[in-house]
Amino acid sequence: MPTLQIGRKEIPYELRRSAAATERRITVTPGHVEVLALTSDKDDDIAGFLTRKRQWVFNTVREMERITASRHAVPRFMTGSKIPYRGRKMPLTVRRTDADLITTTYRNGFIVDLPHWAWNELDRVVATELKLWMRRRVRRDVKEVATTYGTRFGLVPRSIRVAEFPNGWGSCGPEGNILVNWHLIFAPKQVLDYVVIHELAHLRHRSHREEFWTFLRSISPDFERPKAWLEANQGTLTSDFLIVV
Repeated sequence: MPTLQIGRKEIPYELRRSAAATERRITVTPGHVEVLALTSDKDDDIAGFLTRKRQWVFNTVREMERITASRHAVPRFMTGSKIPYRGRKMPLTVRRTDADLITTTYRNGFIVDLPHWAWNELDRVVATELKLWMRRRVRRDVKEVATTYGTRFGLVPRSIRVAEFPNGWGSCGPEGNILVNWHLIFAPKQVLDYVVIHELAHLRHRSHREEFWTFLRSISPDFERPKAWLEANQGTLTSDFLIVV
């Protein structure tokens, strides 16, 4: 593993080249430094970049070491925290980056890259970013399910929107406007799909009479399994863990 020599301190780092990268970047997590380079970069390009960033790397690594040494004072949203998502608890990695903007990605867990200006309010910033990412993901998923079933079964709502509301998981208004609770992001994906399909079925049958359930079963034969999961676990689907006081 290559190392960066800063005074008497030797900092090992992982060099990763990416064809998708448009700029060089450094991310720091406890015990690990990653340098992202362009595939076209020569060794001298990378060396020059690291020389320009050497003080930032030194200060950031030292700050990470301080945080790790005083873990009792570490905020809730830190590397190693578990975030509820899709019915599971997924790991969170919070990295300090030399970029100017916050980025949130998901690769078998959440990765939040924070610039220096966001680090002083880590809990609040990470909670806000996770909530925004999850709401965007729910909107995308809901749209995909609605499009699929609208095409296959002619169930086209006037509008479909994701929001937060205290009671219920979805609704279909008399004019065909569908509302879905974004907290379903904390349930398995098939539960979210069930709620969307359930509300779409109300475009054909408004009440919960037998013909509604018969129609729902005809377009979603396995709906009873996610329905039972939701009834048993709905009390656990909350975003309270994202509230920072």
